[in-house]
Formats: sequence, C-alpha cells, structure tokens
Amino acid sequence: MATTNDLKNGMTLKLDGGALWNVLEFQHVKPGKGGAFVRTKLKNVTSGKVVDKTFNAGVKVEVANVDRREMEYLYHDGQSFVFMDTSTYDQLNVQSDVVGGNADYLLENTKVTVAVHDGNPLYVELPAAVELVISQTDPGVQGDRSTGGTKPATLETGAVVQVPLFITTGEKVKVDTRNGDYLGRVN
Repeated sequence: MATTNDLKNGMTLKLDGGALWNVLEFQHVKPGKGGAFVRTKLKNVTSGKVVDKTFNAGVKVEVANVDRREMEYLYHDGQSFVFMDTSTYDQLNVQSDVVGGNADYLLENTKVTVAVHDGNPLYVELPAAVELVISQTDPGVQGDRSTGGTKPATLETGAVVQVPLFITTGEKVKVDTRNGDYLGRVN
C-alpha cells in the first residue's frame, strides 16, 4: 500500500476491484481553499483506455507488483508468441490478444519489454522504432515526385505502411512502432 503522495509516472495501481492502471502523469494541487488533492491521468493496462482521476491527498492506494523484463522474441506458434527472458533464458508464451497490434512490427530476435503481473503477461512494449525490409511496393510513377506523395508498402512482417514514392522493394526502412509512420531509409 502507498498513498497518493507517493505516486510516480509509470507506477501501476490496482483500483476498482482489481483493475490495473498505469500512472501516465500526476499533479499535486493545493487550492487556496479546501484540502489538497492529486490529479492523475491513468491508462488501463489491459484495454488501453485513458482516464482522468482525482484523489484526495494522502489517500491509500494499492500498488500492483508488475515485473518488467527484457525479453527476446523467438517465434509465433499459432496461438501465442514465445519470448525468452534474456537473463534467465526462461521462455514465456504470450497470447496474441496481449501482443495486439505490436505483432505487425515483431521480427525474430527483437528485444522487447514484457510486463508480467502474478505470472500473467500484461503487455509487450516494443522499441520506439524498428528497422524492417520492404517486401512489396509498387514502383513510383514518373512525374508524381514533386507532390511529395506516398504509396502503400508491405513490410516483411506483413504490416502495410505509407512510404515516399522513391522507396523500392527490398529497401530497409525505419518505422515508428507507436503509430506506424515511416521514419526514413536505413543504409
């Protein structure tokens, strides 16, 4: 147990009968009149929903014990993704719904962070950007270059991203894992 005075960004709280919430930001407010309070922005660990919640100062909140481990992605076996703990070499199966859209940017041997609570994987956190090869894209049309347009390109993982017209099949590009944006070529 902790109080609202101990809150930190990234801390995981257990609220509302066991739901897990990450603290995205918090602010201690002491108005001129009345008692102090803590204004927070919380993100639900399982659904990703973000809410604003206000606590009275000094109120006890339950802190969840979430273990964030550096892991390496090994393979997908059909139902789940298999990760290996880089320090103990233990393997962990993570269900596809927990990995979610991150599967679009996962290649074998990619280092990720897996959050585990009571033996259950909560989420998989990818690096901010990954380098992937374009497996298929149409050639750019001559004369279209001045507009700075984009075209769809399929990555080696199967994800489709928008890339500039000059990008060709077989090139390696850097992609933002948070929103799927093209960040540039990789030499």
